[in-house]
Amino acid sequence: MQEAERKLLSLLMPEGLLEYFQILEVDQVDNQLHIYLDELNIAPTGYENSKLESKGFMPSTEISDFPIRGQKVTLHIRRRRWTVLDTGDIITRDWNLVREGARMTTEFGLFLKKIFG
Repeated sequence: MQEAERKLLSLLMPEGLLEYFQILEVDQVDNQLHIYLDELNIAPTGYENSKLESKGFMPSTEISDFPIRGQKVTLHIRRRRWTVLDTGDIITRDWNLVREGARMTTEFGLFLKKIFG
């Protein structure tokens, strides 16, 4: 993604979203934007040195976001899941831990807490 496009998107999307998610598609239906996002294949905290295999995504979650230019916005978010190859455990990113870290703004942390609890 070019720097100007990334900067513009970062101003329109919840702060910090582009660090963890990729925008796959944007559909405009009537007076509503549907933005489809998938979590990036980045190892969760604590598993950086483990051998992980991406096992696809959890079911999509729909979240209403702030309107953009008078159009309602719905974010369709798919969280990634991984298998730890050494143990066979299935893991997902712990968004509560991410929120407590320094790499995320309070706004984005609260946004994710609203989505995933």
